[in-house]
Amino acid sequence: MKKKAKKATKTVKSGTNSRNSNFKIKPLGDRILLKPLSIEEMNTTVSGIIIPDTVSKEKPEQGTVIAVGEGRWENGKRVPVSVKVGDKVVFSRYGYEEVKLDGDEYYILKEENILAVIR
Repeated sequence: MKKKAKKATKTVKSGTNSRNSNFKIKPLGDRILLKPLSIEEMNTTVSGIIIPDTVSKEKPEQGTVIAVGEGRWENGKRVPVSVKVGDKVVFSRYGYEEVKLDGDEYYILKEENILAVIR
């Protein structure tokens, strides 16, 4: 008699700053899971001024880090990822894979595709 395999759940719990502790998806190696910023978040300055779409047509992609992998192996040692959960980052336009989890869109990308951390 064969046993049925359990279905894997793909849910992401948000609202934590711990390193991947409450997530059911964990990026491997130097990969990072991030939530892309909405158009409104990208086009609003800190002071609340909204930048029209005509000015920001070719703006780089931006997102918030949701989970990070343990890092890459280099010369037999683990090199940790340089971003942490909660960081807002700018990343390469074509350097990611799209993933849908519970109806939300997330991106998985390698650390090398992150261009900058927004402070």
